[in-house]
Amino acid sequence: MTGRPKPPGVEEKPEGPQNPMRRIQIDKIVVNIGVGQAGEQLIKGEKVLEMITGRKPARTRSKTQNKELGIRVGMPIGAKVTLRGKGAEGFLKTALDIRNNKISWYSFDPEGNFSFGVQDYTSFPNQKYSPEIGIFGMDVCVSLRRPGGRVSKRRRARGHIPRTHRITAKQAQGWLVEKFGAEVI
Repeated sequence: MTGRPKPPGVEEKPEGPQNPMRRIQIDKIVVNIGVGQAGEQLIKGEKVLEMITGRKPARTRSKTQNKELGIRVGMPIGAKVTLRGKGAEGFLKTALDIRNNKISWYSFDPEGNFSFGVQDYTSFPNQKYSPEIGIFGMDVCVSLRRPGGRVSKRRRARGHIPRTHRITAKQAQGWLVEKFGAEVI
């Protein structure tokens, strides 16, 4: 500081590079299609996920029983794909473009994770409507993390993550606006 007082309302910016352990990054993206029944519809949903993500989907199974819908415990009712790394970042960019780079504020949870839906798979680039497949929508769930989060999950020498290191909804919204140019409405 030079000795001169700063005018009121002017904040001093921190010098040097930002702490790399405070950097927010994508942990994983889970793309989910819930069909609600086994059989031909589930196979079509799996095909849609494979076309969009380029990965083989895993089936999700029912945890509860619903006699009205004909669902039993353990019955396959959906499919999901987990994306990590650069592929996840590219997929998120594409999915946000489909939604016109807008996401609602209530899509964020207190831990900074967020999710949104895509109405139709034909909105993705290079995807055309196929009458034999039909129309499928999907849920996109994004989990964010900071470096060092593994400390609380590892088996040996498990540690505690302080509250200041956790990501809040406001920080996640700021990251989304800064990194992808999205608008939180």
